[in-house]
Amino acid sequence: MGEANKFKDTLNLPKTDFPLRAGLATREPEILREMTAKNLYGQLLNKNQHKKKYVLHDGPPYPNGNIHLGHALNKTLKDIVNRYLAMTGHATPYIPGWDYHGLPIETQLLKDLRKAGQPIPAKAEFRDGCQEYALGYVDKQRAEFKRLGVLADWDHPYLTLQPEYEAEVLRAFQELAVNGYVYKGRKPIHWCAECRTALAEAEIEYADHKSPSIYMKFPVLQSAHPQ
Repeated sequence: MGEANKFKDTLNLPKTDFPLRAGLATREPEILREMTAKNLYGQLLNKNQHKKKYVLHDGPPYPNGNIHLGHALNKTLKDIVNRYLAMTGHATPYIPGWDYHGLPIETQLLKDLRKAGQPIPAKAEFRDGCQEYALGYVDKQRAEFKRLGVLADWDHPYLTLQPEYEAEVLRAFQELAVNGYVYKGRKPIHWCAECRTALAEAEIEYADHKSPSIYMKFPVLQSAHPQ
């Protein structure tokens, strides 16, 4: 064994400071703490603050549950784009957001109420419950997105229930109306005869149905273009 060890010392083997085992359970929290302590997102903004700006508008998710693989893919791809542009000399402010005005929030709350055997409250109380429910999941999703290492202004997100956000939506609609882009017309929609209301795409369920088909062949008695 002694001779073998001496022989190994004569070889020019590659060396690395990287650990042989990933140890993600301990390494991941360390990396995230370091990113937060160094304010990596703020450093990137300061470094490129006078450069050409590139703004990637965040299509906000619904805060109706924990994040899933679709959320992870969405945020990771956006983070890749922002990091690349930051490295190529662009200012890349990234403001994450959450959409509170979605049917999935109402649907999930209804499921939870029924599962718990609780009655469905009146409309005003139900809306307040949806807001409280969604606000709770914003904090959960924010923590989960941070775990992915996404660089963003997590302390100042935009929320679609904020009065200033709703005011901007009204101003944009007013501008469209003033310029003649808003009109009243007819459009086919999905309608629920029982609820007497329009249905969102998320509510539509298609059932597979097999219908028998009969093909019949008839002789052609007369043709303007005989073959």
